[in-house]
Amino acid sequence: MNSYSIFLVMLAVYITGLLSIGWYFNKNQKSVTDFWLAGRKIGPSALGFSAAASWITAGGIFAVTGFYMLQGMGSIWGFVAPNVLALLIIAVLVGKIKNLPAITQPELLEQRYGSAVRWPVALIITVVMILFAVADVTGLSLVLQVFYGLDPIYAAIMVAIVVSIYVTLGGLAAVVWTDVIQFSFLAIFTIGMAFATVGTVTDGSLNTTAISVSELFGNVPGTWWNPFSIGLPMVLVFVLAIIPGWITEQDPWQKVWAARDAKSARHGMVIGSLMISVIFAACAVIAIALNSLYPEISELGFPAGMALAEPALLSFVNERFISSPLIVAFCAIGLAAASMSCTDTFATSGASCISRDIYQRYIKPDATMKEMMVVNRVSVLFIILAATAGSFVISNIIDAVHIATFIASASYFFPLMGGLYWKRATKEGAFAGMIVGFTAQAVLVVIDLIKTQPFSPYYLETLHPALMNHGVIVGMTLSAIAFFGVSLMTKPSSRVNLAPFFEEEAEELARYEAREINEKDPEYVAFLKNVDEKVTGERAHLQLNLRASGALSWHELVEKLKLSSPAWVTPTGLDSVYRLTHGDMLACVAVTRGSRERDIWLKAEPRLETVIRQRKELFTAYEELKKVLGKKGVALDFY
Repeated sequence: MNSYSIFLVMLAVYITGLLSIGWYFNKNQKSVTDFWLAGRKIGPSALGFSAAASWITAGGIFAVTGFYMLQGMGSIWGFVAPNVLALLIIAVLVGKIKNLPAITQPELLEQRYGSAVRWPVALIITVVMILFAVADVTGLSLVLQVFYGLDPIYAAIMVAIVVSIYVTLGGLAAVVWTDVIQFSFLAIFTIGMAFATVGTVTDGSLNTTAISVSELFGNVPGTWWNPFSIGLPMVLVFVLAIIPGWITEQDPWQKVWAARDAKSARHGMVIGSLMISVIFAACAVIAIALNSLYPEISELGFPAGMALAEPALLSFVNERFISSPLIVAFCAIGLAAASMSCTDTFATSGASCISRDIYQRYIKPDATMKEMMVVNRVSVLFIILAATAGSFVISNIIDAVHIATFIASASYFFPLMGGLYWKRATKEGAFAGMIVGFTAQAVLVVIDLIKTQPFSPYYLETLHPALMNHGVIVGMTLSAIAFFGVSLMTKPSSRVNLAPFFEEEAEELARYEAREINEKDPEYVAFLKNVDEKVTGERAHLQLNLRASGALSWHELVEKLKLSSPAWVTPTGLDSVYRLTHGDMLACVAVTRGSRERDIWLKAEPRLETVIRQRKELFTAYEELKKVLGKKGVALDFY
């Protein structure tokens, strides 16, 4: 068998494994939380693997290796250091993020500010996820083109079909556990290539003169090792431009929400940062060896040499293992795994914005989970196809990542982080900050892409150092001015919007107490037998699945519930109605649509010390729901 045939066989086995994982988790889904947040049951190790896999793409490995070859350790501030630092910063923020009552960031921002901000941030996040996915499609396209001479469209088809199936089958749980497998492949490939490239140099293979390991690393110029060789001002510009976008990226927040407790989330992010560091250290070793094997590339310098530096590792694999098709095929699988591990995360994150934050929130609030899965699957395909189209416009892998990051930094960093820590932030300020930042940054990027000549410094960078990185510092500054300025000029947010984010406001909100319930009441005892109760970390997960005897008018049901008691509110739209009895909204009972037209799901996620009270809250909510439907002649059954 030739290398391509072996690759196809290995790919078929690999894909079968991924789809099996998706199918397994599909059978265990009983709630919205199960699909979108993996039931909040992910432990630190799996979370660490997933966090690392989601931030290292095949294209990223090529780009980082290329930067190491041309710029040495000074290049770490453009990708490597922000990756590691962002995960560590998210680990610090876990205590604030973990207990917020949301599944997506747009939903979170609606809770904080109101409905005016949900759709713009959902659209912005979708654009950002598409741009991130551009790097993945470009990287895999490069692999298939160099190894097998395939057209780039095949990379898109492969990723689109496989990722859309296992993601929409198993949700975030499938993403996390396939990431574990995918990162393992990636780590074996990268570390293996570090040994292979160094071994080739010391063996004198590929028509080179053999040198020892000590000579290989001893010959590296001293300036190559200096992480501040680009100058402290440039380091600060990179840090300010990239890290804000990455610490507010939606996908790691969703994984924090999916962790079984705050400790698991925090440890998972730290583990992920350490895993990323190992991969990037291996890339540095690979770069040093490749510079010895292909000295003509480094002589071209940056940016002219990047066209050859990015695919240098693939060229090495082709030349070194030309007589070992099995090794070439394994390398292709490892890099395909890297591409899918990032694409599934970006596609999941972007698709959740389209299906949950746009379709269900504004187009069809009464959409069932079954309908949502259809929209989600179509959304995943749309994101990957859009990324494929984008890969023909943005051919530079690292630039695709940077453009996505800069748009995120300039558009929703201040509204998101300001909303979490600044009580005076308002919906008008958040909306202004997002629109001004996004528009300014998009215009700056377009100007830079149009006016920059091939293999030349970016146009804006030549005008003034403050405009480097597509002028993101300007975009962020304008966003900050709009956010803080408009917030101070407008009316403060209501207590309902502030309660989940500020404890003192939550204490003022505790108005509606649960009615007294006799725990020995036969009806209450029978009710508890139908409640699915699980404990993960510091919280319990209470889930009650109900089926109506007749047709449901979701809009009417929600409005009737709100009229029946002032405790029922819809802070994030009609798709979810909360029984707001205290400030911990995650613990409050929420009612959502189920999988089918007549299915209704009730859930609550109380802290362990309040479980007894929340069981009674769930029963009270059930009784009120049953009473409202009973007036319409509709009964409720457990299932």
